[in-house]
Amino acid sequence: MWSYDPPLRALRFVLEDLLQAPTRWAHLPPYAEVDAATASQVLQQAGRFASEVLAPLNAVGDREGCVWEAGAVRTPRGFRQAYQAYVQAGWPALACSPAWGGQGLPMALHVALHEMLHGANHAWAMYPGLAHGAYACLLAHGTPELQQRYLPHIVSGQWLATMCLTEAQAGSDLGLVRTRAEPVDVQAGAIDAGGELRVSGSKIFISGGEHDLTDNIVHLVLVRLPDAPAGSRGLSLALVPKILPDGRRNAVHCDGLEHKMGLHGSATCVLRFDAATGWLVGEPHRGLAAMFVMMNAARLLVGVQGLGHLEAARQNAWRYAHERHQSRAPGSRSAAPSAIVEHPAVRRMLWRLEALTQGQRVLALAMALWLDEAEHHPEPALRGRARRLVELLTPVVKAFFTETAHHAVDMALQVWGGYGYLRDHGIEQAVRDSRITMIYEGSNEIQAIDLLQRKLFEDGCHRFAEAMGVIDRELHLAHAAAAELDDGAALRPLAQAVQRQVDALREATARLYIARRDDPSWAYRVADDYLQALGWVWMGWAWLRTARCAAQRRAERWCATQLDAARYGLEWLLPEAGWRLQHVGRRRAVLPAWPPE
Repeated sequence: MWSYDPPLRALRFVLEDLLQAPTRWAHLPPYAEVDAATASQVLQQAGRFASEVLAPLNAVGDREGCVWEAGAVRTPRGFRQAYQAYVQAGWPALACSPAWGGQGLPMALHVALHEMLHGANHAWAMYPGLAHGAYACLLAHGTPELQQRYLPHIVSGQWLATMCLTEAQAGSDLGLVRTRAEPVDVQAGAIDAGGELRVSGSKIFISGGEHDLTDNIVHLVLVRLPDAPAGSRGLSLALVPKILPDGRRNAVHCDGLEHKMGLHGSATCVLRFDAATGWLVGEPHRGLAAMFVMMNAARLLVGVQGLGHLEAARQNAWRYAHERHQSRAPGSRSAAPSAIVEHPAVRRMLWRLEALTQGQRVLALAMALWLDEAEHHPEPALRGRARRLVELLTPVVKAFFTETAHHAVDMALQVWGGYGYLRDHGIEQAVRDSRITMIYEGSNEIQAIDLLQRKLFEDGCHRFAEAMGVIDRELHLAHAAAAELDDGAALRPLAQAVQRQVDALREATARLYIARRDDPSWAYRVADDYLQALGWVWMGWAWLRTARCAAQRRAERWCATQLDAARYGLEWLLPEAGWRLQHVGRRRAVLPAWPPE
């Protein structure tokens, strides 16, 4: 049967040993008192909630789904009680500022919490998943009046939030958004931030657009003001609550639920706004800039959703492979059927799950630490460096994590064989639930284009060069550790494997940057391959860092396993960057026209 065990030891190993998070927190004034013991206690409590409260509801939510009736939505059995427990334990406030009722803890703990929430029950975790992004958006762009009215309720978890972007004719192309916002009081033809609006239009694919978990829902809605220019530059952002400040129900209607491939326990709604009351967030026609605060926070957590699925598939596949006996494994001295974990074909799948989970976790938590340093480090130069790393790697974490995770979870089904195709064991639900992560919060193809056009080309590849410097530093440390270790010869080839891919990536990036002027479509043809190659190289950084740290404690059985997983990643998986870069370098490869003549 499907179950979930929180990966507490792995999380602590990454935070304490690989990333030295407590030492780095000590240099950030808001987190100077957060030590390893505090972090460990938070992780233990989060793991207990995920495994004991959420995991038992995962299959329940999938079987029952949500029910829509007369505009109201009922979530699956147990979801409301689980959310109440989540709020009472203070989890919504974990990484929010104490000035708004938050606990003021680091983003790394927030990311670790959400890895466990999504690993235990992705559908349930969709409801609180956008709250922190809404908090960050209002903190950055809301007027003092809007902040006072809404932030304390969002931070406490009393109210949840949504992100309303998509319309039937406007998916990834937000410039086609038609939802209108009419100012109520306009003086001299202008409207200020916080000005009252009447919002009319329809939005689709709205996660948590209506539910019974909280009394109020704060909708952040992309709209177009009457004087808006065409395209995405004419979008504004409105805050439209389900319940108005005077207690009246706003003119926001749920017209139905989408019937989806997976995530049945998550209410994906069609929302209609009929001159609903709202307020402008940020400046007129600058809605995307405000919304991107929320979207970038969501994109990191979507990547973490992939990691959560990987972890759940990893541990369940290993467990089943030890229990299931089939055929005699090659080299076995017993005539009896072997546990399938002894068969090389199965063991290869299991180690892929192990290595991917390990590498993604390192990179996700590193991103969270850079986010905190970008916000709070006292040295401006280090703040800027951390911010640029986050900007470059956000599309990589979203797209690379979700693609490799979904395909690995799909592969994991093979461990169960025909049983995996049945509902009884849970892996088929994981395959269905994980697929959406490659699409929402900006499809992976959009992430790849954003990476090349905005994160590399627009700044002359300076972010890229700076990020490669981080990997160069790890290569230097690995060579130094190899010189000190008795069996350093085992570590040195791993560093050389990373160095080969780093060199190839640098060369491909330079060629692409120079030649794009002569062939503007080249970058678009190979953007996905480039993003995946960059993702594999950063996984190489994560595996090499793991190998370096684990090699120093390889006498411990658990650390020896970490070393084995890192070595497998570097020897078996990292070479996948190579064929991706071969695609990037094929400048003369032209996509055929469609339809054919």
